[in-house]
Amino acid sequence: MSATSMGTSGGSVVTFHLQRYADRGAMRHMAFDRPVLRRTGGLLFWRLLGTGRGASTTLGADLRRWALLAVWRDEQAVEEFLARSPIPARWRREAIETWHVRLTPTASRGRWNGAEPFAPATGGPDGGPDGGLYGEPRSGPVAVLTRASIRPSRLPAFYRSAPAVDRSLRAQEGCLASVGMGEWPVARQATFSLWRDAAAVRAFAYAGRAHREVVERVRAHDWYSEELFARFVPYASAGTWDGADPLAGPLPGPIAGPNAGPVAGP
Repeated sequence: MSATSMGTSGGSVVTFHLQRYADRGAMRHMAFDRPVLRRTGGLLFWRLLGTGRGASTTLGADLRRWALLAVWRDEQAVEEFLARSPIPARWRREAIETWHVRLTPTASRGRWNGAEPFAPATGGPDGGPDGGLYGEPRSGPVAVLTRASIRPSRLPAFYRSAPAVDRSLRAQEGCLASVGMGEWPVARQATFSLWRDAAAVRAFAYAGRAHREVVERVRAHDWYSEELFARFVPYASAGTWDGADPLAGPLPGPIAGPNAGPVAGP
């Protein structure tokens, strides 16, 4: 994907940053980066996240790879962070691989620690399944974020079901990349995935038996104390994820609002 984009909506900007380091000592940055992020201007919401191994979303941590998910007031705040903060300066200096993407929210349902961080740029759902979360008729790549706080009594059932869904996800046509993440070991889990288009997301959500059965059990047995599902249009990606940019190539620009203007890439 081009590092220069058409611009975003007049609303907030979401960014996702994935860093791989040479050794497990990178874990210390999870503690040191928090006070820096708390003082960062224009940063509305953020989470530092550990990641799973490879594309897997099951148990197992990769202590050399870490992620930052952030919501910004506007493009200028993103640019200030990338140019002046010591955190991206360290990424450039120490990480052996980095990948970044900017995201326009198009649909969101649920909460993250009580907050609703992803305000969609469009006028609302299109009336498709699940309030437009899967069915918005837009061509081009789609990013999907899921996050859940799992009730302690439901942890065994959740992790027994995870391998089947994980295998289905990795085999699903149209899934460009995926990573499992956690903000707290075991019980607060998230996934970030990239898809060829909304139709591919919909096929996994509704046609895949493993995923469909787990969703039914989640609802029937109240596995989560809190959950969130959000969908985005990705744009302005840079760097590599496991050796390549999964969004490389000419792609549609973000959904533009009345105040949109040109922006630089990550």
